[in-house]
Amino acid sequence: MEEKVLIIDFGSQYTQLIARRVRELFIYCEIHPYNNLKVDLSSFKAVILSGSPFSVRSEDALHIDLSEIKSKIPLLGVCYGAQYIAHFFGGKVIPSNKREYGRAKLINIDFKSLLFKGVNTGSQVWMSHSDTIEILPTNSKCIASTEDVKNASFSIESENLYGIQFHPEVYHSVDGKKILENFLINIAKVKADWTPDLFSEKTILDLKSKIGNDKVILGLSGGVDSTVAAVLIHKAIKDNLQCVFVNNGLLRKNEFDNVLDQYKGMGLNVKGVDASDFFISKLKGIDDPELKRKIIGKAFVDVFDKESKLIQGAKWLAQGTIYPDVIESISVKGPSATIKSHHNVGGLPDFMKLSVVEPLKMLFKDEVRRVGRSLGIDSKLLKRHPFPGPGLAIRILGDITHEKVKILQEVDHIFISGLINHNLYDRVWQAGAILLPVKSVGVMGDERTYEQCVALRAVESTDGMTADWVNLPYEFLQEVSNKIINNVKGVNRVVYDISSKPPATIEWE
Repeated sequence: MEEKVLIIDFGSQYTQLIARRVRELFIYCEIHPYNNLKVDLSSFKAVILSGSPFSVRSEDALHIDLSEIKSKIPLLGVCYGAQYIAHFFGGKVIPSNKREYGRAKLINIDFKSLLFKGVNTGSQVWMSHSDTIEILPTNSKCIASTEDVKNASFSIESENLYGIQFHPEVYHSVDGKKILENFLINIAKVKADWTPDLFSEKTILDLKSKIGNDKVILGLSGGVDSTVAAVLIHKAIKDNLQCVFVNNGLLRKNEFDNVLDQYKGMGLNVKGVDASDFFISKLKGIDDPELKRKIIGKAFVDVFDKESKLIQGAKWLAQGTIYPDVIESISVKGPSATIKSHHNVGGLPDFMKLSVVEPLKMLFKDEVRRVGRSLGIDSKLLKRHPFPGPGLAIRILGDITHEKVKILQEVDHIFISGLINHNLYDRVWQAGAILLPVKSVGVMGDERTYEQCVALRAVESTDGMTADWVNLPYEFLQEVSNKIINNVKGVNRVVYDISSKPPATIEWE
């Protein structure tokens, strides 16, 4: 069994990045909110306290009972976590009187400390806080400073406790990953043994034990997540898995038939269900993005409920939920608001007599791909761009009609085909087109037009939690724009989205 690290979330926008860095060290970790810590602490080899937008000095400071952690399990406090330890264990935190945001360089490093093994003086770190530690907690010592922050890091070595007021998880902290490695491997002695093969083996055994001889229905989308989930479950229960691919009328052009074709020869039982009219009728007149997501989620439930009743002995609904879906669908009390609801997250209504199984819900997207490779899934399928569960509904800003869907399908097809034909597809993590709820004046031939505007979006990312727009060649964008305007009736203007996440999201809704 792999050794685990617990990340306690106080609502920092960077918490998921801590998990990313820990996973990159081949160490398994879990994020749990500070106010819902329903875990067996003895099962974790180390604990990391995240940052927070709150202040430890304020009346609404976020509190946690550390009595079962401090001095008993190796502990690293990051930013708010470090200040929390200082403030409530004999130290003092005050408002900063100097700028403590952005890049800084470590000085006065205690090279006897294992936390900074292999880290040189002048190493760049990233600060992001308005408070600072003036007096260290009881029995601690300063082990690093910056020019403006005297107590940038401290330790209580007898307790294997460390605090840092900078963020090692962001790429601006050049040796941040090394510092996390020092804490987890050199100090906490966590084994770096979490691999795709180990995950697959353990998950298959767990699925066999959990499901037994029951039958499982799984909603395939044709994407990486649901495919890897299907193969894992199939290896565990064989033909007791029935896969269903639903055409919700919001797929890419020809995707329903193409996806069904791609699963031939994989040994999976796959049934195609065309429910496009049902979904689009439910969305008639709806323009609120959250409501769209919830309506589509409810419609999927209705379809799967109907299909499950056709399968004798079906007791489980499997989903390709991954960790970012979970993270973005929950919020710690106040600090980070829910970004979006996800129709794969949150369980099923009481009327469905199915339990949910989500074998990938603790994996990031790149980890899902690595597991897929370990299972022998075709690399072309694993390299497919992510596609949102609600489909084109959240790429059509405003209400949904068959006509708008058809327009966007044609635009999307030209864009994605262009990326493939110009060998740009694999440079991009996710790409798509958005139909905007505005019209613009144009000229075609000798006639004035007043038609739709579409936006093209292409980003590079690791897991979708953060993303940068891709600098596609101007010549390519010009060619694609011309093809769209000349071939898609109803569109006379094309724009390219150059926003990164954050502050924007990948999807527009």
